[in-house]
Amino acid sequence: MRTTVIRSLLATSVIASASGFLCADAAAEGTVGVLVLREHGVGSAAQAQPYVDKFVSVAAKQNGWGGAKGEYHTSRGNAEAFISAQKPQFGILSLGAFLGLKAKHNLDIIGQVAVNRAGGQQYHLISKAASDLAGCKGKALASDHADDPKFIDKVVSKGAFKLGDFTLVATTRPIQTIKKVVSGDATCALIDDAQLAEATKIDAGIKSVWSSDKLPPMVVVAFPSAPADARKAFQANLGKICEGEGKATCGEVGILALKSATTADYAGVVAAYDK
Repeated sequence: MRTTVIRSLLATSVIASASGFLCADAAAEGTVGVLVLREHGVGSAAQAQPYVDKFVSVAAKQNGWGGAKGEYHTSRGNAEAFISAQKPQFGILSLGAFLGLKAKHNLDIIGQVAVNRAGGQQYHLISKAASDLAGCKGKALASDHADDPKFIDKVVSKGAFKLGDFTLVATTRPIQTIKKVVSGDATCALIDDAQLAEATKIDAGIKSVWSSDKLPPMVVVAFPSAPADARKAFQANLGKICEGEGKATCGEVGILALKSATTADYAGVVAAYDK
């Protein structure tokens, strides 16, 4: 479990540094701000922040930035405080957070990053007692994802169910959710793919009784404060970050892919969310 936490935190931190590697033009005009918002991830912001600081500092030195500031957050409220105060140029956001903040902050999709075992690309209903979705409805459902009902109801379930179909047992930690099913305090639980990998280790009797479609990975975005030339250069070169000297680092921390993306790559989930 400790190894999983470290890899998750390191992966997030390297992503944060990646968002600055090729933005020297923006740096010339001042501090390059990078927001990493990973909701429902393993570990805390306090644990991850030193890694973000280290990698953003390295990126600043290597690229001749006038200054750099990166912050890791696990909640939208804290992330928005950073956005208001620091006006970051770039961000790496989990999918639900991106959809929730997209319109308010005029976020521009410029890339995507897939991180090994980061979670959030597929969701599952798990149970020891129920055998299918019908067996979960009307029963106690544990989840640490229930704080975003719009995302769950519209994007994750695509109408197969609503959170209101269950008696919710709110949890605050990924493992806590799984343990509610193990103990029998909840008949089912709504978890993501990273949690599912842990669930089968905790109790072999736990099984997935429903799964969502696979969703797009974490989103690399540009904020309105990012100059057009800087965001264009960054987007064009995203795929090179894990090449050369960066290849070993990406592999070590579990980055699967970092590449350019456009609005078209997220059109399906955006349409479902806005419906």
